[in-house]
Amino acid sequence: MIKQVTIVTCNQNEREKMYQRIAHIALVVKDYDDAIEFYTKKLDFTLLEDTRIDEKKRWVMVAPPGAKECCLLLAKAANERQSKSIGNQTGGRVGFFLFTDDFWRDYNKMTERKISFVRPPTEFDYGTVAVFEDLYENMWDLIEPNKNNKGLIIK
Repeated sequence: MIKQVTIVTCNQNEREKMYQRIAHIALVVKDYDDAIEFYTKKLDFTLLEDTRIDEKKRWVMVAPPGAKECCLLLAKAANERQSKSIGNQTGGRVGFFLFTDDFWRDYNKMTERKISFVRPPTEFDYGTVAVFEDLYENMWDLIEPNKNNKGLIIK
């Protein structure tokens, strides 16, 4: 069976005019306040917004210090299906990547704050990395990227 594939392209001028970005990533949590405390006290994230929408729902956004593009939207599980995904939103894989300008500063601070590291610091071709878990056991990479890191956006 042959699949038909349609490739959509744009010319150079259209590409130069395009600008897209990921604004928020939803992270399903058990409790807003516990999640806010973890991200702001343990990881030093900034609480950008905490707006009550109704009795059960809030619009809560946190971001690492210095972040300009993307933040986490802490979304409290609203039903059993959502509750089942807490701590396993990425099927047991590392799903979040926290870049830092000083790996050892942040690693040592996080270790002192009892953050659970599940993989030790390792040097790779793209930077220094260690894997830690958040309060719900979602896995994160703490990365100090080097010049070979293709995820590092330099403007």
